[in-house]
Amino acid sequence: MTVQFLYLTTTGRNSGLPREIEIWFVEAEGKYYILAEFAHSHWVQNIAKSPLVRVRVGDLKFEATARALDPERDAATWEIAQRLEREKYGWGDGLPVEITPLS
Repeated sequence: MTVQFLYLTTTGRNSGLPREIEIWFVEAEGKYYILAEFAHSHWVQNIAKSPLVRVRVGDLKFEATARALDPERDAATWEIAQRLEREKYGWGDGLPVEITPLS
């Protein structure tokens, strides 16, 4: 069975409190990618202020860093993330956010 959702916990940029979302994800080369429908989504803004996040995928839990991809600098990775999301879910629009697990 393929895991459909990733649970991402960010730190609220104003409150400092943990904020968890459930979101579709894909994995490539040891990193996870999620798509924000809007660049101004609260969780994207939280990551911009504090990139340290907690992630839960199935039974796996880990700390990671997250960042929104840059459309020019990260163009190749941007395309990969969107393509993988389209293949898995049939939807691949939006701003890709890269999650890199801490070792």
